[in-house]
Amino acid sequence: MRTLFDHLSTYAAYHRDRRNIATHFVGVPMIVVGILTALARPTLAVHGLPLSPAVLLFALGLAFYFRLDLRFGLAMTAVMTPALWLGMWLAHDAGLSWMISAGGLFFVGWLIQFVGHAYEGRKPAFVDDIAGLLVGPLFVMAETAFALGLCTELRARIEDAVGPTGIRTGQEPLATR
Repeated sequence: MRTLFDHLSTYAAYHRDRRNIATHFVGVPMIVVGILTALARPTLAVHGLPLSPAVLLFALGLAFYFRLDLRFGLAMTAVMTPALWLGMWLAHDAGLSWMISAGGLFFVGWLIQFVGHAYEGRKPAFVDDIAGLLVGPLFVMAETAFALGLCTELRARIEDAVGPTGIRTGQEPLATR
């Protein structure tokens, strides 16, 4: 079973350029809300609670994060709950405007991601490891923790494994290990 360190260091190897990391702070949340919006319909009432594919994905994602680490599971719950709420709220728009919202968030979010990966000079991590789609939001949370001076030991282990972040100046990606 892969650990939090395993997932984050694998993902981090594709994300050593600080500009690419910065784009993830905008693009990843947009993609997450876009997906949750698209999956918020159909909704079924189960014991008075709305149940949709978005709620199922939300629960499975949180189970993944909690399996890796309690602290990160709690932090991801704190940010994913408003994302789910926003997706469900957007999905209640009349007509097809909810799908336009979902598609727009998803498309623009990926556009921002690809700009970041152009800076990086590497393809997105999920191309080689589909788990990267779940690890992306976790990576943003980890980078937030690192920026706040938290989880310094985890950050040091990741940097020992894949190198420090920086600004890519040449034709080679920063992470070459």
